[in-house]
Amino acid sequence: MRYLLTFLFCSLTLSLTAQVDCPNTYDGDGNGAIGISDLLGLLALFGDADTDSDGVWDSEDDCIDVTACNYQSNPTYLCYYLDVVGVCGGICNEDADGDGVCDWDCGESLVYDGYDYSTVQIGGQCWFAENCRYLPSVSPTFPSSTTDPHYFVYGYEGTDVEAAKSTEIYETNVYETYGVLYNWPAVMTEGICPSGWHIPSDGEWQTMEISLGMWESEAASEGFRGYDEGYQMKSTSGWYQGGNGSNSSGFNCLPGGFTFTSSSGTLQIYGFWWSASESGSDSWSRTLSYSANTVERKSHDRGHGFSARCVRD
Repeated sequence: MRYLLTFLFCSLTLSLTAQVDCPNTYDGDGNGAIGISDLLGLLALFGDADTDSDGVWDSEDDCIDVTACNYQSNPTYLCYYLDVVGVCGGICNEDADGDGVCDWDCGESLVYDGYDYSTVQIGGQCWFAENCRYLPSVSPTFPSSTTDPHYFVYGYEGTDVEAAKSTEIYETNVYETYGVLYNWPAVMTEGICPSGWHIPSDGEWQTMEISLGMWESEAASEGFRGYDEGYQMKSTSGWYQGGNGSNSSGFNCLPGGFTFTSSSGTLQIYGFWWSASESGSDSWSRTLSYSANTVERKSHDRGHGFSARCVRD
């Protein structure tokens, strides 16, 4: 098609040059010269056009609506629109009181990236009640990186996303049950949480733990802390040797294991979750164990692969 259009354009130009004193039937816009707008008009006859006049044919352009909030002369981005609270590509459908806060009740399901997440209210916070499943690519466990995003599915050592999503261990689909493991650079990328949500800071983890009964003096300490906050957070099944919790918090933590920079393991034994907060060259995380009812706060190497949760802004 492009070669044909180039030939037609050159032929038309030559035709205009040879008949400069005569009206030109190919000068659709009547400006005395054959240019891009005339070519676009001709192109429409062959079943293609450039509706938004951005220089990209509609057949190759993912967004041709100039009213889209992310509209630009780039064929690689789908159109997004402002939601009712003014977020480009946002998911809010109602703000009845016009206060700029979405009228969305925590505890409802939230569809994001093709998956229907459950959510839970804990104190004054709204959390994902499931591990994140955002998986734009997948990497083998080794080598990892402390600077580049790496995404892992426990037990899978290839690079095919769809194959990774089908991985089964103990007759359980790992991706659907435990979600994705992320090194810290990956957990900090845009896209892992929907608009209006984010990876929790270390302080937001502490706020949640205090809501479950942990003393403030303990919350900021390191190691396993508290009394039974981990028991409240753990799911009622799926933990090694019956080390399940009550899930009275609704947080529903499942033990998705880890990938360290030199090893991986502990599926159904431990669960690790990143925070967005740095600790020197490491970053803060949380750990739950099948053998403990408390919650560990510890900084870890950013190359490790841990689970992730989102919390509402």
